Amino acid sequence: MNVMAAAAASRGAPGFFLTPGFGVAAILALAIATPTASAGYSDRAEVGQYVDELVAEHGFARDWLDDVFANAQKSEDVLASISRPAERALKWHEYRRIFMTAKRIDGGVAFWREHEGAMRAASDAFGVREEIIAAIIGVETFYGRYLGSHRVVDSLATLAFDYPRRAAFFKGELTQFLLLVREEEADPFVFKGSYAGAMGYGQFIPSSYRAYAVDFDEDGQRDIWSNETDAIGSVANYFAKHGWRGTSPVALPVQVANEELAAAANAGLDLTLAVGDLRTQGVTGIEAVGDDESAALFRMETESGVEFWLGLHDFHVITRYNRSAMYALAVLQLSQAIRERFDGELALEHSGGPGGDRGA
Repeated sequence: MNVMAAAAASRGAPGFFLTPGFGVAAILALAIATPTASAGYSDRAEVGQYVDELVAEHGFARDWLDDVFANAQKSEDVLASISRPAERALKWHEYRRIFMTAKRIDGGVAFWREHEGAMRAASDAFGVREEIIAAIIGVETFYGRYLGSHRVVDSLATLAFDYPRRAAFFKGELTQFLLLVREEEADPFVFKGSYAGAMGYGQFIPSSYRAYAVDFDEDGQRDIWSNETDAIGSVANYFAKHGWRGTSPVALPVQVANEELAAAANAGLDLTLAVGDLRTQGVTGIEAVGDDESAALFRMETESGVEFWLGLHDFHVITRYNRSAMYALAVLQLSQAIRERFDGELALEHSGGPGGDRGA
């Protein structure tokens, strides 16, 4: 199946949110309605100006763009979905409960085992552990069950021209999408994705698709909709290109006695703190980390109180996929649970336990 057919065959289920894809927020916002669309965009002055810019800056054929915007439709469901910021209203223990489920852990193990060759190859090629790749795909689309049912061109046009709050960002993604379509010699109306234009197993927005999607099985196509090998390689490539190390702890639970430091937690996602300085301020639980490591401190609310987490380099890399500390911690903990279950099943099989090779 070529990339266009794969996009058209996108599973018709609700899409999920941030950086490559907007998958998670759609899950959280429960955006499950069938898209409701209205008239096209060809008669709007700001769209005409945008078309002029595309022709001048990127050499698009005006007739082709006119046809695209005559057929692109405003979606009220897209606007309703992006206006429900469910993630901001959730506390950590509520957010965690969505993703740390037996079904999602089991699904991650099953996905890994089914695609073990591709997972191993991606880990070897990009230096990203298999469980991280599985966890990202599990959080974003539940291992491909929910790839999105919105036409990408409708979502991006709606958000570029009818969502002023982030119009500049989505207009940029619309441009990236049109460039992608031209490069792939594709029909712009076959691509399906989330309400925010995120696509495929890893929910890549168009700029991320163009920059990081890879043809990992070398069949001549970058298909992240129906080709799990390409999707696995693309997620791993994204992490590698954003500096994934895989050589030190990703994040650690810590104890913070300094009230001033505790109050300053959640100041941002950037690694602005030195572990050595934190050690001198009485932070404990960081014995495994060198003084020169940079970090960020996060406060997470649980049912039983507050817990503190120290995010290190690779934690910051996860937040480049989605700008949320809760997202990064959910991915990390899901990955750890998947790894533990995967290794446990493997050990049981090798020991000749249930389902194992008793004749080995």
